[in-house]
Amino acid sequence: MTDLHDLAARIRYVLVRTSHPGNIGSAARAIRTMGFQRLELVTPYRFPDPEANALAAGADDVLEQAGIHRELVDGLAGTSLALGLSARRRGVNLPEIPPREAAQQVLAAAMRGEQVALVFGNERTGLENEELARCHAMVRIPSVDDFSSLNLSQAVQVMAYEVRLAMLGDDLPAPPPEHDEPPADAAQMEQFYRHLGQTLDDIEFHKGREPTTIMLRLRKLFQRAQPDERELRVLHGILADAQRMAGLAKKNP
Repeated sequence: MTDLHDLAARIRYVLVRTSHPGNIGSAARAIRTMGFQRLELVTPYRFPDPEANALAAGADDVLEQAGIHRELVDGLAGTSLALGLSARRRGVNLPEIPPREAAQQVLAAAMRGEQVALVFGNERTGLENEELARCHAMVRIPSVDDFSSLNLSQAVQVMAYEVRLAMLGDDLPAPPPEHDEPPADAAQMEQFYRHLGQTLDDIEFHKGREPTTIMLRLRKLFQRAQPDERELRVLHGILADAQRMAGLAKKNP
């Protein structure tokens, strides 16, 4: 039988660059009412703060356990699936899915034993393109076009409710068999992207062109592929050989 507490423990809510500590407290309350505990904060403007505790309305345990990070990749550490919430369509070409479908993806990943993140941006600007590029898909709550912006904690509540609803569904699948090799997590993928970017520079792939666009497209490709740790080791080996050959070519022009 699937343990809902274990499933919930694999799901984290990541708030990025939150401006108002009250929204952190309200978000803590929102996830606690739906049975979740894990809140990760990336460069919050002010935290800890009494306003956060006041608006948590008793969910102080969530605030006390909240992680505080300097970089988004640290808040995503250990996750193999990250879904970014955005009210607006962005320049990053990511799959866009509705909240209910997102909840099903979150549940499926948690059932596989994976760590999952739902990522929320700053109250005024939302997630930046660079932050969305670290996500596998974008979730857009279908609010009305002429008044589309939800309060941060309201967006958190919507997603926490949808995931809770999915977890309580009658068709909750049986736990799948264990993977032979676990999927690469966010930190491992970031290390790979750094290696990929350095290799492209070493082989002079860009030839003076701006590398940002091609790297975003490659991120999208590998996010979609979701390589496991063994596959990532193979890719690192290919990149290392390409760098070695590039070095030899420069020594012996």
